[in-house]
Amino acid sequence: MLSKLTMKTFVINMLKKKLPANYYYHNYKHTLYVIDKANEIGIHENCTSYELELLAVAALWHDTGYVNTYKGHEEESCKLAIQHLPDYGYEDVDIQKICGMIMATKILQTPKNKLEEILADADLEYLGTPAAAEIAYALFKELQSLNPLLTIEQYNTLQISFLHTHHYFTPYCIANKNKIRNAYLKKLEDALQ
Repeated sequence: MLSKLTMKTFVINMLKKKLPANYYYHNYKHTLYVIDKANEIGIHENCTSYELELLAVAALWHDTGYVNTYKGHEEESCKLAIQHLPDYGYEDVDIQKICGMIMATKILQTPKNKLEEILADADLEYLGTPAAAEIAYALFKELQSLNPLLTIEQYNTLQISFLHTHHYFTPYCIANKNKIRNAYLKKLEDALQ
């Protein structure tokens, strides 16, 4: 059986080597960020060490599907997790939980339990931070590289629409991220007027 430390190295190296250079948002740095935020939120939501481990694994694998496909990457991430996680000692019951968390990051998010809510929030936590505009611009550049006709005005309209439907699930993010997220939304709306 392979060690869990080598699993993180394996996944990060896979993302570094196989993701296209124009994935300015969905890259290994985003994965490391989501791992960190899942842990932070999980601690505030009183997760056990076992739950924190599963969250970290789900966060690590949640965007690996991008190495094979853009659309439907969550399902592809689950396929890769199912393929590789047994090598690191994970049983089917754990892998099912991990895949549930990965699928909870699919837009529009529909988490079904606490761990899925935590990973869904960790994936979009940046929306409630002062760096929201900067990080969102990286996503715009990525999407524009895939669709050169996409303008910043169109993207900002999409962002506004998305932010009107988005909400955090965990008490921690609701209490600590909503105010900044709402200010970011207002800034986007004011810029379009």
